[in-house]
Amino acid sequence: MIVLGTGAAAIVGVVLLALIAGGAAMLYLGLRGKTAAQVDREANVHLNALVAASPAVPTIVRGDGRVEMPQRMADWLGLATPPRSLAELTGEGSGLSAEDVAALTADVTAAHRSGRGFVRAVRPLGSTRAITLRGARAPGEMGSAGAVLLWAFDATDTEAEIARLSGETQRLGSAYDALTGLIEAAPMPMWYRAPDLRLTMVNSAYVEAVEGRSAADVVARGLELVEGSGRGGPLAGAAAAREAGRPHEQVLPATIDGERRSLQIYDVPLPTGGVAGFAIDIEELEQARSGAKRFAEAQRAMLDRLSAGVAQFGGDHGLVFCNQPFRRMFAMRAEWLADRPEFDRVLERMREADRLPEARDFPSWKAERRAWFTQTGPIQGGGAIEEHWHLRGGTHLRVVAQPLPDGGLLLIFEDRTEQVQLASARDTLLRVRTATFDNLFEALGVFAADGRLQLWNNRFRALWGLEEEFLASHPRIDAFAEAAAAKLATPGRAALFPELVHSATVERQQRGGRVAFADGRHFEFAGVPLPDGNALFTMLDITASRRAEQTLRERAEVLEAADRVKTAFVANMSYELRTPLTSISGFAEMLHGGYAGKLTKKADGYVEAILESVERLGLLVDDVLDLTRDAVEDGGVAREDVDLAAIVRAGAESIVPTAKRRKLDFAIEVARSTGRVTGDARRLREVVEHLLRHAAAATPDGGRILLHADGNATSARIVVSDDGPGMDADAVAHAFDRFAETKPMGDRALGLGLPLAKQFVEAHGGTIELVSEPGQGTLITVEVPRR
Repeated sequence: MIVLGTGAAAIVGVVLLALIAGGAAMLYLGLRGKTAAQVDREANVHLNALVAASPAVPTIVRGDGRVEMPQRMADWLGLATPPRSLAELTGEGSGLSAEDVAALTADVTAAHRSGRGFVRAVRPLGSTRAITLRGARAPGEMGSAGAVLLWAFDATDTEAEIARLSGETQRLGSAYDALTGLIEAAPMPMWYRAPDLRLTMVNSAYVEAVEGRSAADVVARGLELVEGSGRGGPLAGAAAAREAGRPHEQVLPATIDGERRSLQIYDVPLPTGGVAGFAIDIEELEQARSGAKRFAEAQRAMLDRLSAGVAQFGGDHGLVFCNQPFRRMFAMRAEWLADRPEFDRVLERMREADRLPEARDFPSWKAERRAWFTQTGPIQGGGAIEEHWHLRGGTHLRVVAQPLPDGGLLLIFEDRTEQVQLASARDTLLRVRTATFDNLFEALGVFAADGRLQLWNNRFRALWGLEEEFLASHPRIDAFAEAAAAKLATPGRAALFPELVHSATVERQQRGGRVAFADGRHFEFAGVPLPDGNALFTMLDITASRRAEQTLRERAEVLEAADRVKTAFVANMSYELRTPLTSISGFAEMLHGGYAGKLTKKADGYVEAILESVERLGLLVDDVLDLTRDAVEDGGVAREDVDLAAIVRAGAESIVPTAKRRKLDFAIEVARSTGRVTGDARRLREVVEHLLRHAAAATPDGGRILLHADGNATSARIVVSDDGPGMDADAVAHAFDRFAETKPMGDRALGLGLPLAKQFVEAHGGTIELVSEPGQGTLITVEVPRR
């Protein structure tokens, strides 16, 4: 057992006391710290609750790049766990986009370095949430230096509201712009007055109407559209509208573009206290009203001149107007009509005049006509009721009743008696035409524009041997052609029928042809376009005429062969006659020349007569040879440039000896316009000679012959006239016939000169004309073209 001394005990006591005092102090401090910790814990819970309930979520980005983010912020970004760095803010389909992360990193770095705050709006991937990030350097109390505090705000609703408000603002702005543009573009003057009724806004139409320079100029000068002041002025209407609180309307005169116009002024009070106004030019409306009134008067005057009777009743069923034909038609006096009788009384007066159809129950019949005033059901003619009244004596009236918008009724009475009679006559004619159509010798069929058979007669059906059922089906032309092909000698010819109908219906051209049937008959067919667009297909049996034509053709061939034999015989005889004529001419010339001794005067006269006869016979032989030459008949004449004037003079020389011997007055007139032509010089000279010989033969001794030639730009003319005995109509008609029986002209015959002249002129493309009357001489005109 250890015994301590008094001093040691004291030391131990002191130590124990110190320990107890220290324990008590430590207990006190512990209790105080516990109390402070409890307060801090409660404050921390409070702060955490405030942060959790705050619309902003904080995030700290440390200087070393570490990120301290609450789970709430990670949920906003669509991340499963909070990221540890900015690079982890992006993921597959969640977080932020790489562009947003890069931009946010650049903002945080700038905030680290310069302490400058920033604001950035981001959208998480795959989410419609909009987040606004506000960043700034964190306070020093929050930890390490250089940290950046990010506050995240959910701006989804805000941005939607902003977008809505922006859209509404844009819509209202567009509406305002449209309204302003509409007011500016309005063709009528429009304006706005402030509460004190001063002009504050006008449109371009207003400026133009008051002849101002601009809208500002008009407002500054206070130019009013309508002159005057006081009760009838423009401000009076605006003041009345403002005081009454409803639109005010008035008609005032104004001068626009130097013309006096009537304006309908409208003043409309606005909630702002101002008054808006606009003006409508009703000058044309006033004129239209006046014109309508004049038109109504003119219309009534015109109705008075119509052949149809017209009566108009008002909404009270009283007679408002009736024209002269109505009065005559129903035998009504103007004095009685002047009292505006009612509809029922007018019908009764018509009945008294025996101008109504028979009706067993007249009151019921009248009540039915009275219902015309209120007719509302479906009626004919878009609102008109039509009836036909058959009166005694065969009179037929067409009655048209037209209800009027004001409750009245317009009645029109048209006398159709003549039309009904004409319609009856037309029906009779149609029946006659149908009977005629069915009994015609021709086979007729009518095809419509679509190619279908519409009408046909009995001969048409019998000709093709088609069944009535087939025709009644209205076959198309191609089906008809196919059915008719078997009747033809050449079935392929049936293809012409569709072409024929198409040409008549579409091209509106008439075409035709001939076709042979298998039984030996021949028909002539044609497609004729009809006025209604259809085509008439006709077929005529020409079998008999075909046979007659063949007989005539064979006879013509025989006659042509005989003509050729005659022509050859005449040519041969002409050549044979030339040989003895030459001998006779030679011997006669020898006798006349004294080779056989001197002849007596009488014998010498005989020889001269022989020479003259030989010369004349030689000319006749030459004429016959010319008529029988095929080359001339075929137009075989030379084509060369010849001087027609010289040819005419040369041809005239052939008749000079005869003219001198017979003491004829032979006049020659060749104008400079005769000129040159293209042709055969010899034949043209013979034309002149033949005409002169004919004139000399027809002219008595001492008579007169005229040869005249002239021309124009296209042709030349030769005229030969004489004052001989002339020719009758029969001689003129046969003057140019070959080998025609000639009639004596005094002691001379016509000869072959004129036929030859005609033949030569026509070979040159010209014409020859003979004019003559008995006792008036003869005139022959020849026209020869230049080329």
